[in-house]
Amino acid sequence: MAHQIDTLIVGGGQAGLSTSYYLKQHGRSHLVLEAAAQAGNAWRTGRWDSFTMVTPNWTFRLPGGEYNDGDPHGFMPLQEIVARFEQYVERYQLPVRYNTRVTSVEQKPGGRGYRVTTVEQVYEAGNVVVATGSFQAPKKPPFSSRLSPRVLQIHTGEYRNPAALPPGAVLVAGSGQSGCQIAEELYRSGRIVYLCVGSCGRAPRRYRGRDMFEWLDLTGFMSVSVDALPSPRARFAGNPHLSGKDNGHTLNLHQFARDGVWLLGRLQDAEGSKIRLAPDLKENLAKSDQVEVDLLKMVDAYIEKRGLDAPPESVPQLRDGYAAEEFEQLDLAAAGISTLIWAQGYVYEPSLVNLPVTDADGYPLQKRGVSAYPGLYFVGQHWLSTRKSAILLGVGEDAAYIASKIAA
Repeated sequence: MAHQIDTLIVGGGQAGLSTSYYLKQHGRSHLVLEAAAQAGNAWRTGRWDSFTMVTPNWTFRLPGGEYNDGDPHGFMPLQEIVARFEQYVERYQLPVRYNTRVTSVEQKPGGRGYRVTTVEQVYEAGNVVVATGSFQAPKKPPFSSRLSPRVLQIHTGEYRNPAALPPGAVLVAGSGQSGCQIAEELYRSGRIVYLCVGSCGRAPRRYRGRDMFEWLDLTGFMSVSVDALPSPRARFAGNPHLSGKDNGHTLNLHQFARDGVWLLGRLQDAEGSKIRLAPDLKENLAKSDQVEVDLLKMVDAYIEKRGLDAPPESVPQLRDGYAAEEFEQLDLAAAGISTLIWAQGYVYEPSLVNLPVTDADGYPLQKRGVSAYPGLYFVGQHWLSTRKSAILLGVGEDAAYIASKIAA
């Protein structure tokens, strides 16, 4: 017999817990179903040992659990992040059922409510909130299967530390936030590192007296609406790379080149120990440089418009990467590369919802999390309503909106 409940939330990460918090404030009966044994599993199992928040501590804004300790401009380590998730569930006694993997969500006959199936139990609910997050299936290209088995292939979510990798050089395929942070840790540990560079931009860690992320928040950059995107595909563009390690610092591909990292174009194909690279390194470096230029212009204009006391600052303009030799092929064995770390992000898994509610990319069809099917909602996806929808800074805003819809 199916267990009856008003609202089911699928996923116990920051989106699911935020929605649970607001539903509890509204006095609505609900249950959070989490496949893992603890809350915040993506943080706990999908990050490396030395990981810290990329954004300052003040951006930790779980509703009712906002950071209010003595280091708002610091960057909390992984252990503290997961501890705060545990404390959050305990503090508000959120109804989370762990080790419960949802296998399907189906609309009941007549369209009134949903049948949610797990490995051990069947539920019936008037409302379902899908909060499985943006980090679902690790992204690897099809040609990865043709690489030599002598090369260890892992995703950034599986990387833990340099010592856990076999001896030898490392190829990191992707220059977004995770790829750059891992590449930096590896070469600082003494590894020879090759880095396939994409068009992800960069920004200085601090500029004109403030952390760059604070400027991005103040200028409204993080609150840009999804309606402003040029196309649906633009939702998947990477964020400017930064690091919170060592109290926060700038990541710059030109500095990487100066420090001895081999910069390469995009990885296009592979066969055995040989890989084929696009001749687009210089083009991608130029795109990354331009992102910084545009962001600084935006901040400068904001400061001038408001007459803020923020003395002008000149950001170092490195160009070392442009001197790098372009390679169209590379023999991994000859280069001594024993490990390839895929840093190309994640893809959306096929939806758990057995309804036509996703587009060609697997992204939910919705308006600020509200689907066309009564009682079916989504929270915690990239660009659900704004640029910050999926991160700790903004996920609570969408959760509050969805909870109010359910309460109404």
